[in-house]
Amino acid sequence: MSITRDVGAVQLGHRLAQLRERTGMKQAELARQVAWSQAVLSRIEAGERAVADDELQSLLAAIGTQEALELAATLERAWKHLPRPALDHPDQDLLWEAEQRAVSLVELSVAPHAHPAFQQRLKEYVDEICHRAERLLRRQHRIAFIGNIGIGKSTAICRASALEVPGRHGRPVPVLEAGAGGVTLCEVHLGTGPGYGVIVVPRTHDDIRADVTDFVDRLLQANHTSTESIDDETVHVPREIERAIRNMAGLQRKKSRDAEGKRTDPAKTLAAETSSKRDLVVEVLTRMGLHRRDRREEWFQPSLTSNPLEWMKGTFEQINNGRHPEFSLPARIDLIVPNLVQIEDLEISMIDTRGIDHLTARADLESHLEDPHTVAILCSGFNEAPAPSVQHLLKRAREIDNRQIESNCGVLVLPRPEEAAAVKDESGLLVESNEEGYELKQEQVSAALNSYRLSDLPIDFFNSFEDDPVRLQDFLRGRVLHTRGVFKRQLRDVLVQAQSLLDNVEKEQVQEIQREAGRQLSIWIDLNSAPAKFGGHVHDNLLEEIDSAHVSTVNAAVRREGEWRSLSYSHQLGHGARRLTVEALQDLVTGFTSTNEMLCASHPEAEELLSQASRLLTAAYEELLRRIQLASVTLYREQLKQDPRLWRDSAEEWGKGSGYRNRILDHNRKWFQHAARQELEVQLEAMLAREWTGLLARVRAIFEGA
Repeated sequence: MSITRDVGAVQLGHRLAQLRERTGMKQAELARQVAWSQAVLSRIEAGERAVADDELQSLLAAIGTQEALELAATLERAWKHLPRPALDHPDQDLLWEAEQRAVSLVELSVAPHAHPAFQQRLKEYVDEICHRAERLLRRQHRIAFIGNIGIGKSTAICRASALEVPGRHGRPVPVLEAGAGGVTLCEVHLGTGPGYGVIVVPRTHDDIRADVTDFVDRLLQANHTSTESIDDETVHVPREIERAIRNMAGLQRKKSRDAEGKRTDPAKTLAAETSSKRDLVVEVLTRMGLHRRDRREEWFQPSLTSNPLEWMKGTFEQINNGRHPEFSLPARIDLIVPNLVQIEDLEISMIDTRGIDHLTARADLESHLEDPHTVAILCSGFNEAPAPSVQHLLKRAREIDNRQIESNCGVLVLPRPEEAAAVKDESGLLVESNEEGYELKQEQVSAALNSYRLSDLPIDFFNSFEDDPVRLQDFLRGRVLHTRGVFKRQLRDVLVQAQSLLDNVEKEQVQEIQREAGRQLSIWIDLNSAPAKFGGHVHDNLLEEIDSAHVSTVNAAVRREGEWRSLSYSHQLGHGARRLTVEALQDLVTGFTSTNEMLCASHPEAEELLSQASRLLTAAYEELLRRIQLASVTLYREQLKQDPRLWRDSAEEWGKGSGYRNRILDHNRKWFQHAARQELEVQLEAMLAREWTGLLARVRAIFEGA
């Protein structure tokens, strides 16, 4: 039977080409060594021709490296419990060790007379090994830059990834459009591919209509008051959205001046000539020509220009500003380039998030902090580092016990020229170098992060105008590799503990000590079988956000039935439910950990069992938090959608003078006090009790009756 039976010809060909290229050997040279034509070898490396076992052995012997000699053995591995890794996976051997350990555990679990509790232990080990291995198997990692508008995120990304074109005075210009903030319409993803391309995910028609309605309201306000203000309720339309709508509808402000010396505004003229708000919305949408804007991607053609980055910069700016006649308003833009930050054997993409303009809790940003394969780079300007927006994100992450921020975050301070040199030391003297200024600022940042138990979070500095981009590349590479290192360490720890179980399975003394430790854990479980009641309401978090948000943000959310990019009702309700769950369970989880540590000290032979129990409870607790969060989002979102009266009554509050935010809060409080919403909280508390009971039952099952 062929040893290549489970591996596709394309994957094997790619690996052979990879091994050959690492030696510096040309394709023609390898073909001569095995007495083939170069055409045959080319077809094999392209995956167009299968390779027989004897042919493979000849090729590997001719390449002659250790990696080549190991490939045949790698191909012979039979994978039963884990997916077969790609042949070039850097952790192939560790994953194979995990596969073998899983095989041993499964074989032991089906042995005659295996006790149910022991079988459960073995099953939990296999599940844990598979879960840890799956994280390591995935080699796609994202780096998300998060921070305030106008601090230089886009410029730093382009410097780190060499996405720059020549500019004035010899200074390079970033491909991503940069400015003083409020430039980028949406999140921008940078990924690698075979060429240079731009891919657009468009906004939905409902979203565009809502954006246009906001723009129209702003026009009507401006036409009815010289101050362009109605108390505290001026409609705020993000300038990047307004700019794109104007460009798409042909309503750009003119350079010519009116009688008052202001630039003429055809949009205001159109508003004055249109009889109703509804007609004005329809007219703007019609002028935007959305039915013609159905293009989704564009790729560089050498005939267009000699510089693909110049083409990409121009195309991106056209789409981002609504000037490209074939593209609609984007919800996301993907830029595809041949190379980004290089990390061997990993696929890296980068995300330029929309800048933070108000201190609000955004679902898009917080989702990056919860993704195990995303490194969040929290950016701040030099003088305010760490920025209040960064601290707000970390505070909320701690509220819901998101422990991932400890391994997947880094702080990047983006100084401008002269800022670091202007720092004074404790004696009041100016620092002697930028590096000394960085060191002093780093101490201040670390001290501020200590409030979130994150004083050890990595911090780096990058001046996009002066610093070598290698500095930033190394920082980003280090954060991704650290995340990979955590995955490896977690898997290795489980494998070591599983091997300890296998080694001690026949030792009666160890088993008796484990039984005693299990009995004591069982006592703890009996005493802590019920979680505390919620110490507040799920909607408290949402009301706090509404109370602190800009009134235009609240109005935008109301217009969109609670789902606005800067204020999502369902996201806040999910966060609120998870926060209450953390408050109800955190002391119990901490108490279990402390009990385990004391038992480990007094029963060292039971360390493996106790470690498994601790890992199991921690993992199940984190999954419980995610379940409660998702359940809250789902339950409340459904009821919010089914109650148009809430949104109609709330929408009517706009334009009634000062106190708009308080009136919205009153509507929301009454809505949440309704019996149907109180029942949702009852359901969530009941779910918490069930989940906690099930969690403890899983822990008890690995030692009960042993």
